[in-house]
This record gives sequence, C-alpha cells and structure tokens, in this order.
Amino acid sequence: MPGTATYRPQKVCLCPFLPAHPLHISTHLYIIQHPAEENKVLRTVPLLAACLPQDKCKVKIGRRFSEERDPELSTVCRKSGTLILYPGAEAANLEEFILDSPVYPSTIIIIDGTWSQAKDIFYKNSLFRHPKQVQLKTSISSQYVIRMQPTNRCLSTLECAAVALSILEKNNYIQETLLRPLQALCSFQLQHGAQIRLSKEHLLKNGLYPKPMPKNKRKLRKMELLMNSVKI
Repeated sequence: MPGTATYRPQKVCLCPFLPAHPLHISTHLYIIQHPAEENKVLRTVPLLAACLPQDKCKVKIGRRFSEERDPELSTVCRKSGTLILYPGAEAANLEEFILDSPVYPSTIIIIDGTWSQAKDIFYKNSLFRHPKQVQLKTSISSQYVIRMQPTNRCLSTLECAAVALSILEKNNYIQETLLRPLQALCSFQLQHGAQIRLSKEHLLKNGLYPKPMPKNKRKLRKMELLMNSVKI
C-alpha cells in the first residue's frame, strides 16, 4: 500500500479496498497523533490518509504544541471555522452545531491515541481551547474489532473522521468509503489468527475482565463507571 507507510503482502493488500482516487472533500482534517501511535502496526490513520487528498489531511505527531513550536497549527486553531472533535460536557453535537453556526466549519482536528493519551493532549495544550469543541452523537459500534476499546461506543480515529467528514460534507458515501479498508483490515487479521477484542466495558459487565481490579482509587472509580455505563 504505497504512500501509507504500511506495506502488506499481496494476498492481504488493502489497495483494492481504497478508493481509486482520493475522495473530493472541501474540509481540512488535522490529525494530532500521540508519538506512541506512530509505530503501532494496526493503526488506522495511514488508511485514512490513503483515502484523502494530501493537502486535505495533515498528521502532526507530538504531545505538546504551542505557537512557537507550530505556528501553522496555532493559526488553524484560531480560525473561526475550525472545530476540535473531543467528547465532553462542553462539546456541542456536530450535526446540531453546523445548523446554527454563522461560519460553516472548514477544518476539523481529531486527536489520535488511546483515550488517556488523547485526554492528556487535549487538556495540556492551550491551543486546543480555541477551536469549537464538538462531539459525535452516534449509536454505531466500532468496527475496529481487533483492538480493545474502553466502551462499546468508542470509535477509532478513522471511524471518527469518517462520521465527521460525512456530516460536514453532507455525503454518506464518504463514511462508507473510509470504512471499507478498515473492515478489510479487520477481516484479514481475523482470518490469520487475530481475535475479536471486546470492549473493556463488556468484559467488566460480564465478569470476563482478565486482570485484577486496580488498587489505585482513581483507576478503580473509572472501572466502576464503565461497569455502570456511565460516560467517563
């Protein structure tokens, strides 16, 4: 799969599942990737980048960003048409927000990493206070079944981008197209010995979680919230 930094044997190549040409979109997508994600074999960002025009999808790797370190990102964050996708009490529903926004969004920022890594990046970079915070209101379950998610509602970076771009571009074909290589990746991995990874929430609720409960009170509280389906 040239250009994605992910090369696979021909019999499990994902090229047939990529669009023949990059998708035509007007939205600019910035992926803020935690450095630990860069070397993971089954990450989804290379698949996402392979489906989109290079000038519309930029990946920035790091934990800390500032105006001095990244003037380009700083400028993007301060534009009125920029959104950041991160769930929380302050986040507006994306579909509802674009109906009332005086400036239609031109750029969306998505953080790529585990949930704890994403939380660290979001809260410890003041640049990310500038864009409007939005979240997805969706009932779909993740199709990224070869990697454990905290809850059944958590989506991979590619899935978040697919849903968000389909909303912003008003085109459901985008979501279908972006999910196709992810579905193929999971299918190939399952055929070659990988196992479906159920969410931590599911394992805890059904008494299947293989590790002992943590002694740290903060971590234990998180586990309890997961077991009771409370949003964390």
